[in-house]
Amino acid sequence: MSILKKSGVAADQTLSSKGLSAGSVGLIGAVVIGISCIAPAYTLTGALGPTIAQVGTHLPAIFLVGFIPMLLVAFGYRELNSAMPDSGTSFTWGVRAFGPWVGWMAGWGLVVATIVVLSNLAGIAVDFFYLLLGQVFSDPSIADLAANPLINVVTCLAFMAGATVISYRDMQTTQKVQYWLVGFQLLVLVGFAIVAFVRVGGGSAFDATAISLDWFNPLTVPTFSAFAAGLSLSIFIFWGWDVTLTMSEETSGSRTTPGRAATLTVVIIVLVYLLVSLASMTFAGLGDEGVGLGNPDIQGNAFSALAGPVLGPLAILMSLAVLSSSAASLQSTFVSPARTLLAMGHYGALSPKFARVSPRFFTPGYATLASAVVASVFYAVMRFISEDVLWDTITTLGMMICFYYGLTAFACVWYFRHQWRTGARNLFFQIVAPGIGGLILAVLFVTTLIDSMDPDYGSGSQIGGVGLVFLLGVTILVGGVVVMLVNARLRPAFFRGEGLRAGVAGDEREGQAALPE
Repeated sequence: MSILKKSGVAADQTLSSKGLSAGSVGLIGAVVIGISCIAPAYTLTGALGPTIAQVGTHLPAIFLVGFIPMLLVAFGYRELNSAMPDSGTSFTWGVRAFGPWVGWMAGWGLVVATIVVLSNLAGIAVDFFYLLLGQVFSDPSIADLAANPLINVVTCLAFMAGATVISYRDMQTTQKVQYWLVGFQLLVLVGFAIVAFVRVGGGSAFDATAISLDWFNPLTVPTFSAFAAGLSLSIFIFWGWDVTLTMSEETSGSRTTPGRAATLTVVIIVLVYLLVSLASMTFAGLGDEGVGLGNPDIQGNAFSALAGPVLGPLAILMSLAVLSSSAASLQSTFVSPARTLLAMGHYGALSPKFARVSPRFFTPGYATLASAVVASVFYAVMRFISEDVLWDTITTLGMMICFYYGLTAFACVWYFRHQWRTGARNLFFQIVAPGIGGLILAVLFVTTLIDSMDPDYGSGSQIGGVGLVFLLGVTILVGGVVVMLVNARLRPAFFRGEGLRAGVAGDEREGQAALPE
């Protein structure tokens, strides 16, 4: 049965439900899962240093500028979800706007981005797990175990397995776990910022640095390449809010609640980021020694260095916060790739195995397990190729986010292209906002792709004189094309537009029988 009814635009009879647990997530639950997927504690400790390495004191400005395309694109997502609530999100909407080939690549971009970040999340969790054990047992050498590749990978796989078990279960289990983990990490981050500001005021900061208005001015970033690199990393730190849309078929009020949750999530996150980043910069400064944020030795994991000087004996709370943040996001991030793969299997773009839904938990069981296996293998391989796997995967992830968010934003513009005459509201939210957001992301994608060819880009890891970030990005995209062509041979019906085809808002001729559940 179709999941849609007639509304302001023609009902999309090509979409159909997939057997997920309908109405199991409310607005607050969706926002909590959205924040969990972004994982502010994990994200900041992994991205604070690399972003500062690119833009220096202009970190707040870059965060604010990165927030703009995210908000504009979120508006487009909200409009698409209102017209076509479907767990396939970027994949489904891309097909409806541009046809099966572009839509397939949009789905591929989402899936690989989430798989890349799953491996990164597990890596951060491993680092803070052993750091926490070292703090608990007062033995700093325990923290060094994370540097052993074999121990690191085995522990990572254990975290991945635990997250998979929870994600395989129903959405109620996911929500209950997330309420505690998200609440704890936000409390610690706000407490960290307050204590840092108090230490600055009391004269006990490492390198007290006065906040300047210039920090908020993106126009004073030295070069456009630095600006683009910093902005790409900034976009990474906001990534994850779209998980609220992939849960649309499981959310009460599927047309409105996911979009509202996405907007609220982005706004809450930017406020938290600004507070914590300003506190960190004014406390530690940007020097290249000690816990200065310009020190390359701490830039890959800033909070592990800052926690002790700021929180003193309570530093263990930051380790717990980042660990819980990584674990929470590791579990909630499975939602997006699993449901996108479910939709791709359901509509015939991938093997029908991906369309399997657990009869007990009403979750995409096969797709969840497949995501876990691929993410585990990716991390294990990357960990042995690059010692700076966390930095390189973060930078690559920023590129993939620009790719599939940009495609989705343009899909919104094209799908609603005939709606702009219906009022100023539709003109802005369906055409102007996502169009500008998509253009910004497209420019960033191309700029990052070109700059990342430099072997010194990112962590400096390279293969044959070519930057590892570039090789990862190109391999992922080319791999997507290859997999798509293979599926086109195996499943030609989907690529002929049968079952799920291109359409346009307001076109009453687009009616088509719903696919069987």
